[in-house]
Amino acid sequence: MRRSVQYIFQNPYGALNPRKTVGQLLEQPLRHFHRHADRSVVADLLRRVSLPPSYADRYPALLSGGERQRVAIARAIAVEPTVLICDEITSALDVSVQASILLLLAELHAETSLTVLFVTHNLAVVRAIADSVVVLSAGVIVERGLTNAVLDAPQDAYTKRLLHDTPGLWCGEGRDGTRVCALAFRR
Repeated sequence: MRRSVQYIFQNPYGALNPRKTVGQLLEQPLRHFHRHADRSVVADLLRRVSLPPSYADRYPALLSGGERQRVAIARAIAVEPTVLICDEITSALDVSVQASILLLLAELHAETSLTVLFVTHNLAVVRAIADSVVVLSAGVIVERGLTNAVLDAPQDAYTKRLLHDTPGLWCGEGRDGTRVCALAFRR
């Protein structure tokens, strides 16, 4: 069970042991689950998450937040899990890096039978990546279904309030005729 379900933590700065190289961090789960662990396996894992194999010799302090999160993803997929739990893994990253991490997860999902459970408060991320959604309030499921059905026509009062309090992107034409976009709350 421990091999089939892997977890990626929210904070990429605290999730990796700063005293180990990236290569050592990726070898650790392989050895724990009695899989072959050498430089070629580590290099392949790094390539799968769009990092160069030379990163195996780096320490986490030398990586950006997005690179650290890619290493955390590589560590999680090293043992070929069937379920990947992602706990707010894009919340500490800037928007462009968030998009690249989400694209990476979509690619991993498409090329394997990996199920990705994505925990987030970011409804834009939910809409972008999720086939289905479960809405929790105080740990209780209040609504579930296909993502568009739940987010476009919520049935539960909590889901309605959550959507109401979430800014959406509004675009229009400014006074001078230029295109203007802003985050706006629903009325």
